[in-house]
Amino acid sequence: MTIKIIADSASDLSVEDYKQYDIEMVPLTVQLDGENYEDGISISPKTIYEEMRAGKSPKTAQVSPQVFQDTFEKHAKAGDDVIYLAFSSELSGTYQSAKLMEQQVKENYPDFNLHILDTKCASLGYGLVVIKAAEMVKHGATLEEVLEVSQYYYENMEHIFTVDDLEYLYRGGRVSKTAAFVGTLLKVKPLLHMEDGKLIPLEKVRGSKKVLKRMVEVMEERGVDLEKQTIGISHGDVEDVANQLAELIQEKWKVKEIKMNMVGSSIGAHSGPGTLALFFLNQPPKN
Repeated sequence: MTIKIIADSASDLSVEDYKQYDIEMVPLTVQLDGENYEDGISISPKTIYEEMRAGKSPKTAQVSPQVFQDTFEKHAKAGDDVIYLAFSSELSGTYQSAKLMEQQVKENYPDFNLHILDTKCASLGYGLVVIKAAEMVKHGATLEEVLEVSQYYYENMEHIFTVDDLEYLYRGGRVSKTAAFVGTLLKVKPLLHMEDGKLIPLEKVRGSKKVLKRMVEVMEERGVDLEKQTIGISHGDVEDVANQLAELIQEKWKVKEIKMNMVGSSIGAHSGPGTLALFFLNQPPKN
């Protein structure tokens, strides 16, 4: 029986990642200038960041129910076992849309073995969970083993991130206009994290250089067995800053691997250019 791993584009994995690990991707929708684009397919993150720097405000929409129906039915007909690891339900209606289509598809294919998991993760933190699941499938793990380890990874995945301009968080309803204005004046960098799938402010850091140091400190406080982990770094078109963070981490821990990708269009439309995010486990990694 074939086990198929499905993820959505909010995992911020690259085209190469999807191919290498045999992961099927379903795209969220990005709306720009009245046009709809498929995240990761018909629009690039670079385009989104350039448009945002020029003053545009792209919007996003969840994966369409039709895409889920077509995808699930295809695998039901093929007799595959499917695990769909979904973007946090607290940040998108994508998970709920998938659950709705699950019920519909199973009416016609009652024996279809489909598991839809709300990872409560985002960006490359979510991507690392998906890659772990796909690696296990490649190495011959059972469906139950993949489900168990996937849950362990998404329940213990830390997300620590900052943004370059509080204006983007203001547009997305994350901070007040006054906070955005004052923060910009004072050069305050907000540090945020994820709790139960929601974005939660952690603290404010004065200055760009200090924020990298503070991110590493939080990683030290929360991370476990970091040397044995694959660490994720995603960025909103600031690869040079992401590389600085990677260097600080490698100097301190000599971690197993650092995976670095750009924040994709659907998440980047809300976080903006200059976003920097760090992902790691707060429990020992599992094989």
